[in-house]
Amino acid sequence: MEKIFTDKTFDKNSFATNQPEKGEYENCIFNNCDFSNADLAAINFFDCEFLGCNFSLAKFSKISLSNIIFKDCKMLGLHFENCNQFGLSFGFENCNLNHCSFYKTKIKKTVFKKCQ
Repeated sequence: MEKIFTDKTFDKNSFATNQPEKGEYENCIFNNCDFSNADLAAINFFDCEFLGCNFSLAKFSKISLSNIIFKDCKMLGLHFENCNQFGLSFGFENCNLNHCSFYKTKIKKTVFKKCQ
């Protein structure tokens, strides 16, 4: 049985060393968390905000991202084409997206505001 996390705030968690629990995260806020090199495979994020987080080289295989906001995040070398395409929707503000790949990903309404 998958765990469900609803309306939780995570502050300065290091998911690089302690992998996030598999399951669903709904309406959660992640402040200054480190996801670098984390394996986020098959984790579902719905209506979440990631503020000042580091996702560099995280593994996005079959991750679900629906109605997600990334703000002030470091997101180097991510492969968004490996995400679950069903319901895929996100926006980026002031994020570093160098070396990220969106190959054949349908993201027509995605907002990239002040991103690199």
